[in-house]
Amino acid sequence: MGNTMSATEPETTGNGDSKGASVIVNAIAVLRTFSADEPLLGVTEIANRVGLHKSTVSRILATFEQEHLVERDAETRRFRLGLGLIAVAGPLLAELEERRVAYPVLRELSEQTGETSALMVWSGDESICVEQIASHHQIKHTTPLGARYNDALSASVQVFLAQEPEPRVRSLLSSGAISYPGLDDSSLDAYLVRLKDDIRRGWAVNYGETSIDEVGLAAPVFDHRGEVVAAVLIPAPRFRVSQDRLQALGEACAAAAAKVTARLGGRSRRAGPGAAKDTK
Repeated sequence: MGNTMSATEPETTGNGDSKGASVIVNAIAVLRTFSADEPLLGVTEIANRVGLHKSTVSRILATFEQEHLVERDAETRRFRLGLGLIAVAGPLLAELEERRVAYPVLRELSEQTGETSALMVWSGDESICVEQIASHHQIKHTTPLGARYNDALSASVQVFLAQEPEPRVRSLLSSGAISYPGLDDSSLDAYLVRLKDDIRRGWAVNYGETSIDEVGLAAPVFDHRGEVVAAVLIPAPRFRVSQDRLQALGEACAAAAAKVTARLGGRSRRAGPGAAKDTK
């Protein structure tokens, strides 16, 4: 599902800089409504999701269409993201060393396991896919490029949160920036224990907790400072993953993450929520 967010109408009075910033925020909000699950959206749908008037959304989309950032479907006249975004994102993706060095490892991992493999990076409050090798199976789970996850039980989100200080984890979950339905003090404490278990095991598991039909396993990639800079993810249909195979996939995921770490000249750092970072 696309993200629902609130945006403000451009100001008509006051400081010009504030007005310009508001326009930019609104434009970004419009772009973020598109998702892999819902690639085609109409003006009314977008307007409802971002809290803007339809005329404002229409003007933004018209500008994006001129710049090829969105395009209109010939049959439905609804909008989808355009190829012009690749030109914008291309330099960033090319610059991501983690993506470049991980690609052959991900291919090897998918060939070994028969499942999709992906590389995830952290934006501070969500995990984002920057590379994917799809499974060869007809029935498979994929993680499209640009897919974003902010569910606390997602395997890749667990990997990144396991490296955050405990107060930061508590803040992200309590504020709702990271989603955890039914969160209370007891479940929050249990979640922090779970993150420590992920570190000891070497990988995180989401066994049908965010989607009943899907299993996710993720392991951390470290840079030369011992900081987590990415996560290797294996998403797979639950019916293909027995408890025995879960262990094997977890070990394969961790081994692949270790290979990417080595290719980056990295080293692992055993840490967790509340742990002090090595400053040496």
